Amino acid sequence: MRTDKVIHAFRDSLPVMTGYAVLGLGFGVLMASKGYDVFLVLSESILIYSGTMQFVLADMLSGNVTLSACALTALMVSARHVFYGVSMVERYRDIHGLKKFYVIFALTDETYSLVCESNDADYCFLVSIFNHSYWITGTVAGSLIGQVLKFDSRGIDFSLTALFVSICVEQWLNADTHIPALTGLTASVLCLLIFGPDNFLIPAMIAVTCLLFAFRGKIENENV
Repeated sequence: MRTDKVIHAFRDSLPVMTGYAVLGLGFGVLMASKGYDVFLVLSESILIYSGTMQFVLADMLSGNVTLSACALTALMVSARHVFYGVSMVERYRDIHGLKKFYVIFALTDETYSLVCESNDADYCFLVSIFNHSYWITGTVAGSLIGQVLKFDSRGIDFSLTALFVSICVEQWLNADTHIPALTGLTASVLCLLIFGPDNFLIPAMIAVTCLLFAFRGKIENENV
């Protein structure tokens, strides 16, 4: 693999590195504060590699949630990756062997934003590797820091929420239609009131999915 391709992929992935460093450190410290060791953090970051789901799982593990509930939550939280994957079928066609399985596994939001416009199989693979390594490094470093330095970690788990709030605000300002955002907000608030803070997540995701399918035609017309 040519050196210039490696350098190109690395440079493009630097913004992801800064974001993953902050969120990864926060996740690692959070896990340490809940009594989980660095080996669990490392295993999660290698095998799960989902910032959203890992933050959710931190609370689910400490709350003795059933395996089936964890699996269903993971499916709902990561369902958007199905749509990413469909759009990348042609772009990943030239990747073969274990590399293909890896780039499919490693297709996160941030990686997708970099590779969605590239037809270079090597570039897609390198970006996936770099971004995954940033997340692993950040979470493990956070876990080690959390093990050594004992401090009040309250509020760290809000870092991911803050990230999504900022993304939502940016999307709201730039979107042609606000139907998806209003749908998500309304469904989530109603489910929170009906099911309570401990049980509203899955019903809210199901409701949002169904409503977006119902309003699909109107959303597409407003985006034209």
